Amino acid sequence: MAAISCSTPLRTDTSSSSSSFCHILRRSSPSKARFLGVDGASTAAIRRISCQSSASAPPAMPSLDGKAKTDLKDFLHISDFDKSTIFKILHRAAEVKALLKSGDRTFLPFKGKTMAMIFTKPSMRTRVSFETGFFLLGGHAIYLGPDDIQMGKREETRDIARVLSNYNDIIMARVFAHQDILDLAKYASVPVVNGLTDYNHPCQIMADALSIIEHVGHLEGTKVVYVGDGNNIVHSWLLLASVVPFHFVCACPEGFEPHKETVEKARSTGISRIEITNNPKEAVKGADVVYSDVWASMGQKEEAAFRRQQFQGFQVNEALMELAGSKAYFMHCLPAERGVEVTDGVIEAPNSIVFPQAENRMHAQNAIMLHLLGL
Repeated sequence: MAAISCSTPLRTDTSSSSSSFCHILRRSSPSKARFLGVDGASTAAIRRISCQSSASAPPAMPSLDGKAKTDLKDFLHISDFDKSTIFKILHRAAEVKALLKSGDRTFLPFKGKTMAMIFTKPSMRTRVSFETGFFLLGGHAIYLGPDDIQMGKREETRDIARVLSNYNDIIMARVFAHQDILDLAKYASVPVVNGLTDYNHPCQIMADALSIIEHVGHLEGTKVVYVGDGNNIVHSWLLLASVVPFHFVCACPEGFEPHKETVEKARSTGISRIEITNNPKEAVKGADVVYSDVWASMGQKEEAAFRRQQFQGFQVNEALMELAGSKAYFMHCLPAERGVEVTDGVIEAPNSIVFPQAENRMHAQNAIMLHLLGL
């Protein structure tokens, strides 16, 4: 087994994310306050909300120059935004989530707006979370499946982008090739949200960040250990680590490491401590979060049997979680193959936050769209 490879030292300022997070609520119940890690919150329910404002190499790498980028039209990579904007979106996600949890349905910022949802790659969570979330805030979402739009086949992507922009206020796309999302964003005149590509999955990682803040209490300074394939989820964690300081470890079999250029660019910012290792047992020690994903993603199912052989020793099971320690939470972006990359016991354990994490897809995505639409 290869030893853990270390890069830059971790900045351990955890105060900014945890303390500023206390300002997301105007009025909330004690249970909501505890849920969000805020002590002493008012007991009144929220009644209003502030409207202030394995992947193959990507065709074009996102910028990691650290410059403030707060007014971008699209949400394609987490690293397109600076730290303050990311936390602003996360704070808004928690605020809107608390409002919806209170039963208030009067906040309808998307009223009169429509969203086109392009799916060349099917998904339960992505469709339901986007469609339900947009509806709950007053909007109407239109599902366009693989048979409805065949981008680059029946019609060119640049034409689809311009036509849908004339009908809709925002476009979400879940596609295979990363170039497709880049082309959509280039030619669309309305915001484009990356619902997943083979390169990255920024909405998932925003939901994950929200979940960590809710349960650990802060994101900055945490140790997140991903065990499995160096895929689009890993790339998104790396891009987040290029903006927000935390300790990220990817434990994967030799030959299944994340994209080298993405690792190097994330490390070059000097923001986070980033490690790539082939030793999961050493990697998980002292983790705040142990994270897993399927070993064979959509489009790789013909490799499933081969990958199961190569990934022996990388299952997240009770023994591995014991090495991580009692404070470690388990996360998974789902769908999970129980008994393969993770055991049933780990998913169902008290320290598993898999299902709150899945719910947070909707709240994080609502906040992303509110930000892009300036609402």
